[in-house]
Amino acid sequence: MRIGSPRLLARLAGVFFLLTIVGGVIAQGFISERLIDFGDAAATADNILANRGLFQAGFTIYLIEMACQAVTAGLIYRILRPVSRTLALLMLLFEFTGIVVKTFARVLYIAPLWVLDGGSALSGFDAGQLQSLALVLLKANDYGAAAAIAFFGFSTMLDGYLIFRSTYLPRWLGLLGMVAAIGWLAFLYPPLGYSTFMYAALFGLLASAAKIFWLIVFGVDEEKFRTVEAANT
Repeated sequence: MRIGSPRLLARLAGVFFLLTIVGGVIAQGFISERLIDFGDAAATADNILANRGLFQAGFTIYLIEMACQAVTAGLIYRILRPVSRTLALLMLLFEFTGIVVKTFARVLYIAPLWVLDGGSALSGFDAGQLQSLALVLLKANDYGAAAAIAFFGFSTMLDGYLIFRSTYLPRWLGLLGMVAAIGWLAFLYPPLGYSTFMYAALFGLLASAAKIFWLIVFGVDEEKFRTVEAANT
């Protein structure tokens, strides 16, 4: 398989997509959810300070997650560009907007560690105030990530539509993606997004797993890819 072949690009996209999902699950499900209690600022502060290394590892994994997502976005754009250069570029712009928003939100994730360490800049705050400020920053991180999900909803909808039209990837993968996108677009109105998140996340994970499996195992139909590419050049 030659370097730069559509099938290889698809398989690389599947690998980086898998790394994105795994990184997000580890950082959010096994680190953030374990340490952060949005109903108790003091307990959250104690957890962070007692598990400083784990908390910092969570930040590192979040950044790796975003880097892998950026690579995935670029590869998916290359794979779907033959279908419609304009829509593929729009998909890429929405995806990178979400990545930028989410990456900035992760800066707010690590900031509480600096707040809880105190220092001369925060000498006017007592311990309780510092704990409350740290929790506010963590909540802002959470809302920032939610805002990013809305942008991912737009990119996922376009991704699904382009896959559906492609002919060199299964139409059912495109349909799964478009349905999953509806769940992410619910975050355009955060109360709706949060209330339906578990259902959207479960379906989104299913759709992502199917897409990752297909990309890694089967890639794309190179003959049909070349036909579509030639027809739209």
